[in-house]
Amino acid sequence: MSDPSSSVTDPAHLALLDGIREGKRVALARAISVIENERPGFQALLHDLLTRGRSGGARLGITGPPGAGKSSLVSEIARRWREGEEGVGIVAVDPTSPYSGGALLGDRIRMNDLALDEGIFIRSMASRGSLGGLATTTKEVLDVMDAFGFPRLLVETVGVGQTELEITGAADTVVVVLVPESGDGIQAMKAGLMEIADIFVVNKSDRPGADRLVKEVRSALHYRTGRTGRTPAHHGVDHSRVGGGAEETEEQEEDTGWVPPVVQTMAQTGDGVDELLEAVAKHRQWLDETGELERRRRRRTLERIRDVLDRELKRRVRRELSTDDDLQDELDRIDAGDATAYSVAASILGRIALDPETAPLPGIDR
Repeated sequence: MSDPSSSVTDPAHLALLDGIREGKRVALARAISVIENERPGFQALLHDLLTRGRSGGARLGITGPPGAGKSSLVSEIARRWREGEEGVGIVAVDPTSPYSGGALLGDRIRMNDLALDEGIFIRSMASRGSLGGLATTTKEVLDVMDAFGFPRLLVETVGVGQTELEITGAADTVVVVLVPESGDGIQAMKAGLMEIADIFVVNKSDRPGADRLVKEVRSALHYRTGRTGRTPAHHGVDHSRVGGGAEETEEQEEDTGWVPPVVQTMAQTGDGVDELLEAVAKHRQWLDETGELERRRRRRTLERIRDVLDRELKRRVRRELSTDDDLQDELDRIDAGDATAYSVAASILGRIALDPETAPLPGIDR
């Protein structure tokens, strides 16, 4: 039976809500499609799902440069979790097809052997030009999987560079995967990637240069400050003790916060994956014990509010400017010196804000 207090009015969406509550994977897949494509009423559907309970699933993000073996690592991690009979939801973000606009690599190609497991749900998402390594609605899709009840959630980004770091807004624990042949290890990690990792993985560690890359990463972690603390970004660094001397011990470092471990793996054979999952478990324990998990989730929620506002305002501005008729008069006023682009924009924003039909999000009471 549908909840009479639901803000969803579309009968098809009400059926999806009922199906998700009953654990039907078909309903989950269709609800994700509604949200991914931002179809009419998707906000109300999300609102109802998220206000009627979440499973609190642990979210693990896997990121790194193209060709690092992220998909193979995700497959091995999912297998290990399934051995413990835990349900796993996987979101794999792929490059976008220039022809169809969909994901270039489908989940059944990437993880064909996992797709038949009833305890695993895989969703491939096209990045659709979104920067940051994720698709525009990846975070919302993870929320839907969480509401469905998966205790474990995995998100794999498209191959990222140094500034595509949105994974920090989607995962509790971020694993950065590197490979020996990716070039200079320090160059690969400079700027953002160095800052967001909770755990580093050197994959394909049977190849030449793996041990050297491990040493470079560990050296860089120690050299950058000598202390790992927390910053507003993700886990960050504390610059207060830079230059404090090489005599600082590892035990002293551990007292200051989480020091990202460096784990060697060979995802194709499964070597090192158990050690990686042990590091993930230790990080989760640290998050719980220090209260950092709650702080991260609150920061993510704050960022989500900003994202929703940004996307919704852009959507409404595009709708307001869908015809050029009204703008022609404004262009004439600008040419006459009676207005500027700023005054016209302010007028348009005022109309959007005051419109009683569009001010609230569709289907959601303020």
